[in-house]
Amino acid sequence: MTQIIIFSAVAGICGMGFGGLVSAILLKRPSETMTCWLLSFAAGVMTSIVCFGLVPETLHLSNIFVCISGLTLGIIIVMILNRVIDRITETKKENLKVHHTHEELYHENQIINAHSKMLRSGMLMLIAISLHNVPEGIAIGAGGSHSFQLGVLLAIMIALHNIPEGMAIAAPLLAGRVNRYKVVFLTALSGATTLLGGFIGILIGSISEFAIALSLSMAGGAMLYVVYGEIIPQSIVLTENRAASIVTLFGIIVGMIITQI
Repeated sequence: MTQIIIFSAVAGICGMGFGGLVSAILLKRPSETMTCWLLSFAAGVMTSIVCFGLVPETLHLSNIFVCISGLTLGIIIVMILNRVIDRITETKKENLKVHHTHEELYHENQIINAHSKMLRSGMLMLIAISLHNVPEGIAIGAGGSHSFQLGVLLAIMIALHNIPEGMAIAAPLLAGRVNRYKVVFLTALSGATTLLGGFIGILIGSISEFAIALSLSMAGGAMLYVVYGEIIPQSIVLTENRAASIVTLFGIIVGMIITQI
């Protein structure tokens, strides 16, 4: 289990920190197109791991009723979490509205050029994405409790997903004139909540096979909601073409290969 905790830390801290480092090196806002492509690729990998990893494992441990129940609970939990994040970031817009800017995608309600306001926006994004990282850690911990290989696959997938999120956090912090080294540190620190989720996932997984099956399917539901409720629709809107969908399909193929290794 120690190895799974380490992988949880790597997925969260290193994934987010690397994204922050990329933004710090570029010294400018990351390209929306590139960010969307990275997110779309990660979304494809996530879809494959849910369909060819989490769901089959859940069915092996339990039955279709548990699988569907877990998927539904996972979706509901993330929807509630998004509502909490919207309140934290003082978002006034409708929660189901399609976003039209990179900042809205990450629950940041507006861009303000004043350095102090940009700093505030960056810190709010830091808090929001930190909350998002907890269920990701739970998925790694629960998956690793059942199968070490599954835990590793989830950690790789989540690390890929965290890179563009780290870039998104770092951009406004840099605009707020925060030291580049501090930006990388804060961005990596936001991924530490994945470690907390990993501990929770392991505790759940140690209860019984039923608990493992339910937690795996819940993690799958959470991931599917993020993919089809946020990443893919927003990527298409932001890039204004079908390239994001093609990248997602490529990610699905890569995810299928990963699950068979």
